[in-house]
Amino acid sequence: MASKGLLSSSIARKFAMALSALFLIVFLLQHMSINMLSVLSPDVFNEVSDFMGTNPLVQFVLQPVLIFGVCFHFIVGFILEYKNWTSREVKYAKYKGSANASWMSRNMIISGVVILLFLGLHFYDFWIHEITHKFIEGKDSFIVNGESESGFRFYEELRHKFAGDFPRMILYIVSFIFLALHLNHGFESAWQSMGARSKKYTPIIKKIGVAYSVLVPLGFIFIAAYHYVTQL
Repeated sequence: MASKGLLSSSIARKFAMALSALFLIVFLLQHMSINMLSVLSPDVFNEVSDFMGTNPLVQFVLQPVLIFGVCFHFIVGFILEYKNWTSREVKYAKYKGSANASWMSRNMIISGVVILLFLGLHFYDFWIHEITHKFIEGKDSFIVNGESESGFRFYEELRHKFAGDFPRMILYIVSFIFLALHLNHGFESAWQSMGARSKKYTPIIKKIGVAYSVLVPLGFIFIAAYHYVTQL
C-alpha cells in the first residue's frame, strides 16, 4: 500500500540495511588505509588528516552523511532483529536455530552492540576531541614540545591515546575482532540482499568477504598495537 512507510516491509528494510552496510564497508577500507599512513609515513598521515579534517565538503557534507549512515545502519539493524525475534516467538516450533542459520548470523546483534559501544569510545577518543578543539575552543594550533605549531595535531593525538594505555589497546583489539565477525557474515549478506545471488558470483563474493573481514580489522589491530608497542 502507498500509505506504508519506506521501511515498512521486510524486503525494504533488508535492502536499506544492505545499502548502508556497503556504504560503511567502503568507508572502513578508506579509514583503515588513512590510519595505516600513521605507521608508514607520519607526515603524509598528518597532511591527509589535515585535508579530511578541514575540507568543508568533507566536514559539512560527507561527515554528516557518514554519521547518518552509521545511525541508520544500527537503527534498521535493531528493527530487523526485533522483527526476527518476535517472528521466532510466534513460530517457535518451526525455528530450529543452528539448523537454519550460522551462529554469527543469529547473533549479529551481539557483535553490533559491541561495535556500537566501541564507536562511543572511538568518538570520545578522537572525533569529540577534534570537534571541541576546532569549533568550540576555536583553536588552530597545538603546543608541541613547548612550542606552538599551526595545524591540527592528528598524529601526535593518535600516539598520545595509546601511550602506555594497555587497557585501551585491548579494548580496541577486542572490538576489531567483533568487527571481523560482524563483517564475515554482513559482507555476503549485504550482497545477497541486493540480489547478487548466483552459482557463479556467490562463491567469489564470499571469498572477497572473508578476505575483507580478516584484512581490514587486522589492519586496525596492527595500527593500535604498533602505536602502543613502539611507545613502551
